[in-house]
Amino acid sequence: MTQRIVAIVPVLDEELRIGPCLAALRAVPGIAEIVVVDGGSQDRTVAIAGAVPRIRVVQAPRGRGGQMNAGAAVVAADVLLFVHADVQLPEDAAVWIARVLEDVGVVAGAFRTRTVVDHGASWIAPFLPLADIRSRLSALPYGDQALFVRHEAFVRAGGFPDQPLMEDLELAFRLRRLGRIARVPATVRVSGRRFIARPIASILAMRLFPALYRLGVPPRVLAQLYGRPR
Repeated sequence: MTQRIVAIVPVLDEELRIGPCLAALRAVPGIAEIVVVDGGSQDRTVAIAGAVPRIRVVQAPRGRGGQMNAGAAVVAADVLLFVHADVQLPEDAAVWIARVLEDVGVVAGAFRTRTVVDHGASWIAPFLPLADIRSRLSALPYGDQALFVRHEAFVRAGGFPDQPLMEDLELAFRLRRLGRIARVPATVRVSGRRFIARPIASILAMRLFPALYRLGVPPRVLAQLYGRPR
């Protein structure tokens, strides 16, 4: 049976990216609907998204987890696919999702990442593959891996938690109690913009913060260390 896949895109001040992001998503066969959830953008993000045919735009308070919950609450879907504005799916993404979810024991899944420089060159470009090791080794997916979840499992898990950081990791903890989380052997293209803009904070967030979170450090403390998250 064909699964209805709905893509949910949380955004905040993404006027430079939302157009290409939506164009790429619309080019992926098998995605039934695309919902953009804006967290209070002050630029032209909403206007650009609203001008794209067959794109649904909803508003929610700022906070990526809450925004994605708001998107999930307004759709009819078998599978929820969460895509950040700086992530590009492979054209056969829906095929991979359907294939993985043929296993009834799988409740969710995610792709590998390939982090790239958007434009020009950067001294840090040779180090960007370090950001992708996590997606190949970690059993728990992060938000930039285009997480997809069976809708009923998402509801049973309580959706994303209301916290400023590590909301994706916490949801993964909850989902793993319900079933298996699969790793898709295909890659999504991820912008290295944040890694390039804040390399030290990004390295800490990737390497140290998950361990601190597992040890019980509150998300608000991690958010203060990282700086205001999106």
